Amino acid sequence: MSSEPTVFVVDDDQAMRNSLKWLIESVAMRVETYSSAKDFINNYYPGRSGCLLLDVRMPGMSGLELQQYLNEQQIQIPIIIITGHGDVPMAVRAMKAGAVDFIQKPFNDEFLLDSIRNAMTLDEKMRNLQSHRAEIAQRLEQLTPRELEVMAMVTDGKSNKEIANSLDVSSKTVEAHRARVMEKMQASSLADLVRMAIVANLPSEGN
Repeated sequence: MSSEPTVFVVDDDQAMRNSLKWLIESVAMRVETYSSAKDFINNYYPGRSGCLLLDVRMPGMSGLELQQYLNEQQIQIPIIIITGHGDVPMAVRAMKAGAVDFIQKPFNDEFLLDSIRNAMTLDEKMRNLQSHRAEIAQRLEQLTPRELEVMAMVTDGKSNKEIANSLDVSSKTVEAHRARVMEKMQASSLADLVRMAIVANLPSEGN
């Protein structure tokens, strides 16, 4: 199974699937087509990069039901809804549920391709952020409970003296803890450490 970013097309209309496949491949993007939501679920594994081009009205599981299923499974893939004019209220609901765009039939080819490119860029950004979070989480695991405590206070804007008073230790001890935190977190500056705390959603001291 390819790990290359892929446009996954789910539409019960074979002519539409073929047309979309031709259009997407014409700009050198990888595409896979599925005739039903169930077919897609049976063949897709979480973690594959790309975006999902999803028809609203399909027999069996609808496009909105597939979106809900993916949300419940915490599968994050940018979704573009393709809809007929009568399906616009449903498409709006899909947007509120996290879809990145909805395209009305008949659609402009270049408009659709632009939407797909935007979704692919969003997917890459989300994956980079997830990877960054995972790296920070691994670094946080190397901290002792006291070092984690010191990091929370440092990134909360407290001075060494304030931290020392709070923990009932000397300022030199706080400085030593800070130095180890900076080293283990591979932080180049206090601002860098604060950014990591934000990405990791590190609770403020006292929370």
